[in-house]
Amino acid sequence: MTFKAEYIWIDGTEPTAKLRSKTKIIAGAPAGLDALPIWGFDGSSTNQAEGHSSDRVLKPVFTCPDPIRGGDDVLVLCEVLEIDFTPHSSNTRAALTEVAEKFAAQEPIFGIEQEYTFFDGSRPLGFPEGGFPAPQGGYYCGVGADEIFGREIVEAHLDNCLKAGLAISGINAEVMPGQWEFQVGPVSPLEVSDHLWVARWLLYRTAEDFGVSATLDPKPVKGDWNGAGAHTNFSTKAMREGYDAIITACESLGEGSKPLDHVKNYGAGIDDRLTGLHETAPWNEYSYGVSNRGASVRIPWQVEKDGKGYIEDRRPNANVDPYVVTRLIVDTCCSALEKADQV
Repeated sequence: MTFKAEYIWIDGTEPTAKLRSKTKIIAGAPAGLDALPIWGFDGSSTNQAEGHSSDRVLKPVFTCPDPIRGGDDVLVLCEVLEIDFTPHSSNTRAALTEVAEKFAAQEPIFGIEQEYTFFDGSRPLGFPEGGFPAPQGGYYCGVGADEIFGREIVEAHLDNCLKAGLAISGINAEVMPGQWEFQVGPVSPLEVSDHLWVARWLLYRTAEDFGVSATLDPKPVKGDWNGAGAHTNFSTKAMREGYDAIITACESLGEGSKPLDHVKNYGAGIDDRLTGLHETAPWNEYSYGVSNRGASVRIPWQVEKDGKGYIEDRRPNANVDPYVVTRLIVDTCCSALEKADQV
């Protein structure tokens, strides 16, 4: 008896990493993460090594059922290691692991809203050849063939994520034709990041079967169109129990160099998206407010009403590395809450 294991990893492409994968045939029946062997690959072909010393190591860190192939086959998300088993410089998961363990007692959790855009060749899906569709407005959460494009792909992707057991919590059409969103969470920092990377792989792989590509470009169409973000919702145990911790977290994200420290790591091309228009705050200004989608960080109205809950960092791009954004938010907010003794 054998099964297919699709080993998935994040490469070293800059400024935005790409997903790679290859198939390993393994003898026996699937027996969980610990039973999956390490593997290797040619790092010189993934911007992770030079040709004279190109071997790199794939270490399985998360596995789930493969909804594409079905049966006993599995998807295997891997960290990239050097041959001495230290984390490769492109391995951002290792740094998150340290921070998540450091602040585990605060019970941080995340929900990430992943926006993306389907393309048919060089055009967003639903854009007419040689022109533009009607202005944005009716497409958001719309219905009907005149406003919605790609729903069959979105539904197939949702089903695949559910079959894989990922913590996907919803989908919706966005403000531009061919633009959609899915949400992952609320779960722990490592879990939301692992699940989001696998959900991205499933998005690309599902769209492939329809002859359509999906992009995380933060500004896929220039002009009067919304960009694509990865709004990141965050809370700790203290934030879920009291409003003072909510304010402390918001204030901590705006202290000193923190706004720019975060923004420069929130995805390539962020200045094209965070212009102060289209429900964004300017990339070089920090603000927070209740029910304000033009602020850097939004406090939902229900959170103010209840006096507890979560915050939404609206700055991360669609192409952000979830291991990086969750690490930065946990480190900044949990440090401030610990200092204020709000844990």
